Amino acid sequence: MVMDTNITDIRAVVPPLTEASLCTWLGAAAPGDSITYHRGALARQVCPQLQCLPEQERTALQRLAARAWKMAELGLADIVQRRHGHEDYAYILVARRRPRRYASSILPLLLAEAA
Repeated sequence: MVMDTNITDIRAVVPPLTEASLCTWLGAAAPGDSITYHRGALARQVCPQLQCLPEQERTALQRLAARAWKMAELGLADIVQRRHGHEDYAYILVARRRPRRYASSILPLLLAEAA
């Protein structure tokens, strides 16, 4: 018996994360929680010369990646990359325990900046 089943690509159904939604997630995340903020070949997809994405999508992806990097620089999260195949990587943000000095002050500022 042969069954043909169409499997929907989850990336086509789930809307991409925004800077604001990433900040909101981090604000509610417990230490160790993780979120995949992009899947693909980030460096290639944000390169304007390669034109892998339309300009609006590329700009949004650049901003999202920069926001994740800023969170890591502030010690709020770690960035992890998982390889799935050729030019297929998951870019994952892992929440860290928040330093007390950031607990209530930095996350609202990041969210306001991202909006």
